[in-house]
Amino acid sequence: MESITLALAKGRTAKSTIALLEKMNIEFEDFHEDSRKLIFYNNDKSIKLLFVKAVDVPTYVEKGAADLGIVGKDNILEAQADVYEMLDLQIGKCQFVVAGKQNTALGTNQTLTIASKYPNITKKHFQQKRQTVETVKLNGSVELAPLIGLADFIVDIVETGTTLKENGLVILEEVEAISTRLIVNKASFATKSASIQLFIEKLKEALE
Repeated sequence: MESITLALAKGRTAKSTIALLEKMNIEFEDFHEDSRKLIFYNNDKSIKLLFVKAVDVPTYVEKGAADLGIVGKDNILEAQADVYEMLDLQIGKCQFVVAGKQNTALGTNQTLTIASKYPNITKKHFQQKRQTVETVKLNGSVELAPLIGLADFIVDIVETGTTLKENGLVILEEVEAISTRLIVNKASFATKSASIQLFIEKLKEALE
């Protein structure tokens, strides 16, 4: 079998993903989340693991630096990457939502200002509603934007809704369900078909 390169997203789902790989008997002995190393190999060197920021995983896979990637649907959508999405791993389930201050409504006859870490997803969602928006890209503390008048509403990922509630915000609209997915480089899917199909089959078994 040919060796394959797997890009794995750092962050909150990494530990669960590594546990899933171990169920497939794929182990990286020197891997730990706090390591500064970025490249790891499994025991028989059939898999090279790239441990990278989640936002970069779709790019690594699309450009062929990795054959496979395991990353959240949010990053896949935002990157607009040209890749195959193969499996939903059911890890890190959450929801994209539109949120705002209590007693506010999403009007349709005026341009809205939306703050988000995900401007591409935001634009696409409101385009489908035929709503004109201006986006403000923020990398953190998005909930602050409506409170200080920087934006009318926000688009963000919500798991429990606690952060929204603590800041006096409410969910106004659900956009899309999010979880961790397996993505595949299109060229690799053809040239390394046997290795990739075997990986996918083992992953499906581990998920059962």
